[in-house]
Amino acid sequence: MNAKRKLTIALRVILGLVAPLVLSGVAAAQSTQVKGVINGRSGATMTVQSQNSENVTVVLTSATQVLEPEGAFRKKHLAMTALVPGLSVEVKGSLNAQNQLVADSVIFHGSDLKTAQDIQAGLTPAEQQIQQQQQLMKQQEQQIQQDQAQIQAQQKASAEHAAEIAANKAAIEAANKRFGELGEYNILGEVTVLFGNDKVIVEDQFKPQLLALAQQAKGITAYILQVKGYASKVGSAALNQKLSTERAENVTDFLEQQGQIPLTNILSPGAMGTSRQVAPDTTAEGQADNRRVVVRILQNKGIAGT
Repeated sequence: MNAKRKLTIALRVILGLVAPLVLSGVAAAQSTQVKGVINGRSGATMTVQSQNSENVTVVLTSATQVLEPEGAFRKKHLAMTALVPGLSVEVKGSLNAQNQLVADSVIFHGSDLKTAQDIQAGLTPAEQQIQQQQQLMKQQEQQIQQDQAQIQAQQKASAEHAAEIAANKAAIEAANKRFGELGEYNILGEVTVLFGNDKVIVEDQFKPQLLALAQQAKGITAYILQVKGYASKVGSAALNQKLSTERAENVTDFLEQQGQIPLTNILSPGAMGTSRQVAPDTTAEGQADNRRVVVRILQNKGIAGT
C-alpha cells in the first residue's frame, strides 16, 4: 500500500471519530424557548416569569426581532419599546455562559399588548364597564323615583347590576395586583414635554432637557427610560388616544436618534390617553398641562440595593 492511500484511510478514520462530536455540539447549541409574562426590565435585559413560575433573564440585542403574528404565515415587526411589564410573550434564543436567554425573537399578540398597556395606564376594560354600570344605576334610581309602580322591577335590576359591578371590581383589583407585583424601580430623573392642542411634534425648547436626561441616564447602571404620552379631554376619546400615542413615539424617536439611547433601554407603553390628568380640563392652562409626555429614568431597586 503506497503512502498516499494510507493517508486517505487515516483521514477517513479521523473524520468518522470527529463527526459524532460535531453533531453533539450542534445539538447542544440548539435554540431554547420560554413562554411567560414580562415582570421586569433592567437595562438591556428583562425578566420573564415562565409558566412554571421560574424567572428567566432575557438579554435583548440589536438583532432581537419583536414580532406580532398577523394571520397564519405573516408577522408584524415592532420596536422593543413594546416589551412592557405585564405582557405575555414567547421568547426564542440560546443560553449564554451566564445561563441567560439571548433572544433571537420575542413574539406576542396584540390583544396581550393592549392588556399590558391598560394595566400600566390604570385603565382596564373592567373599569370602563363599572363606569357604565354606575351611570345605568343612576338612571334606574331616577326612574324608581318617578314611577313607584316599577320599584320592585328596578330593585331586581339594581341587584343584578350590583353583582356585575362587584365582579368587575374584583377583576380590577386582580389586574392592579398583577401590576403591583412587577419590578420595583427608583425614579432617578424626570422631564415633562408639553404639546400644543392637536400637536405631536417635540418643540425645540424641550430638546435640551431631553438630551440632558439622556446624558444623565447613561451614567446609571442598568437604567431604563420610561416614556408615557397623555392628552387633554378636549376632543373624542379615539383622537386623544391617537395623539398620546404619537407624542410618546416622537419623544422616543428623539431619545433614540438624538440622545443616542438604545431601544433596549426604553420602556414605552405608548397611549395613556386622558388618564391621570394633572390639572382641570375646564381651563386653557389646565388643558395645556395635560397635553404632555413624561420621561423618567428608572433603576431597578434590586440593582440599586434599596
